[in-house]
Amino acid sequence: MQNLKDLISRHAQDGRLRWIGLRPARRAEVLSVDEVEVTERGLTGDHGGSVKRGVTLIQQEHLTTIGAMLGRGPVLAQDLRRNLVIEGLNLAALKGRQLQIGTAVLEVTGICAPCSRMEEILGFGGYSAVRGHGGWCARVVTPGRMALDMLVTPL
Repeated sequence: MQNLKDLISRHAQDGRLRWIGLRPARRAEVLSVDEVEVTERGLTGDHGGSVKRGVTLIQQEHLTTIGAMLGRGPVLAQDLRRNLVIEGLNLAALKGRQLQIGTAVLEVTGICAPCSRMEEILGFGGYSAVRGHGGWCARVVTPGRMALDMLVTPL
């Protein structure tokens, strides 16, 4: 019989960073960038930035799920106002764990709940469609640099 701790520590593959978004100000349009510097408080150029919620992440696969809940194709990453879109890695399995992207190390701290703006942006039912699929918050453990298509490796 396998130990639960061992099972939890396994991942079939590393993920990939597929999109980076910066919110220059509250309610401002999200800017898509190819690379970014990560400081102790989050991504350079992003208005967010608290210690526990310095960076927000969402799984690429959930963009399709949210769209399906709304009866359409995948939603756009910038509509969800998260910083990083990760493909191929179950972020829920990383709560309380660290991951490396480029030279930066993040620790997944908790769920990033949807806000009421989801109704504005996605339309009727947008808030409920995002519940359970809205992504995760992370704190910065090690500042560094990350860029599109870099590996996302659980540590």
